[in-house]
Amino acid sequence: MRKLLTALSLFALALTAGQAVLGQDGDNAARKDKILANLKQKFPQLQQATLAMGDLKPSAYGSLDEGSFTINGKAQSFLVSNDDKALYMISEPIDVSMSTEELEVAAAQQAAEEAKAAAERNVELAALAQGVPFKGNADAPVTIIEFSDFQCPYCSRAAGTVAEILEKYPNDVKFVFQHFPLGFHPWAKPAAIASECAATQNADAFWTLHDSYFKDQKALNPGNVIAKSKEYLAGSEIDMAKWSDCAENQESEAYKTASAAVDAAMATGQKHGVSGTPGFFVNGRFLNGAQPIAAFEPLIEAAKKDAGS
Repeated sequence: MRKLLTALSLFALALTAGQAVLGQDGDNAARKDKILANLKQKFPQLQQATLAMGDLKPSAYGSLDEGSFTINGKAQSFLVSNDDKALYMISEPIDVSMSTEELEVAAAQQAAEEAKAAAERNVELAALAQGVPFKGNADAPVTIIEFSDFQCPYCSRAAGTVAEILEKYPNDVKFVFQHFPLGFHPWAKPAAIASECAATQNADAFWTLHDSYFKDQKALNPGNVIAKSKEYLAGSEIDMAKWSDCAENQESEAYKTASAAVDAAMATGQKHGVSGTPGFFVNGRFLNGAQPIAAFEPLIEAAKKDAGS
């Protein structure tokens, strides 16, 4: 989210909207809704954020109005043209006084700090990933951990990118899926628990559910997700009675254990900065959103180099 705010601060956002008159509550409310809708369209990750806008009012800058909105509780001020053609983010003044030599020293220090933080983060995340299903090479120098939501359309898209990565780096990458079901996706957590129950018996059964949930995402809902899960697991050679007790019986110890494992994964993700899905860690370095393989490649190559050294 910090990167998103930075991007918003650097660029004017063209808004495809007509004129609105301040001072009329109905028009003002409609104008704010329209601006928020434009922001969400241009920055899809905002669809998963808690976004609210305050009042708009005339500014001291002629044809610009001023206002603010919050992203997941963080305030951001902006100026918007009266005709709603462009919105400009307002940020705190940035110190640009450092010399070339000072910039080089600062960059080196920042890189060292980021590398240290990533290494520490990777140790904790690797511990979380022990004993859970994975794809790729168990002894790979690079571990990619994804925090994901089975109901999230961006996560479904990211699953294709993960397949590309594993095909390109069959010996270099170990991929681990971690649960991060978002509260506004009603069947995401039941699916996460169901997959966790499958994983306790058979890793292949977990990946069967993983792939099927993403493939049939639009056909699933809270009322059919367990029944569909049973269909997906047919022929998986797991004890279906045991799985059902774990996935459906909320009073069973197996269900409580699976639910706690999902919650623990979410808590770990949140601790390390995950607020939406999908969120990836490449040997501890965070990559947010459904990114193309080109965004992963530099991180994978750097992780391979670090592991080799």
